[in-house]
Amino acid sequence: MRIITYLLLLVIILIGITFALLNPNIVTVHYYIGEETLPLSLLLVVIFALGCFLGLLVGGWLLLKVKIKIYRLRHRLKVAEKEIQNLRAIPLQDRH
Repeated sequence: MRIITYLLLLVIILIGITFALLNPNIVTVHYYIGEETLPLSLLLVVIFALGCFLGLLVGGWLLLKVKIKIYRLRHRLKVAEKEIQNLRAIPLQDRH
């Protein structure tokens, strides 16, 4: 599995290098504070990395919410099981 991961990483790096070599154009990026002149390949790599980071951030937030919900549900289950156990321990009374 580790070899497959390394091979996949190597393929991604090679694709990135060939992409950078095929797109040496310089572009100007205008934003609110000013502007910046960058190679197109660098701009796309930065945008891609920013998108990955934001995706991981949102995914982590959603995962945290789910883990908190799982914790709360397990706690409620434990309380309910204890209540059931206590109810089963109560002796039955006949009212005749």
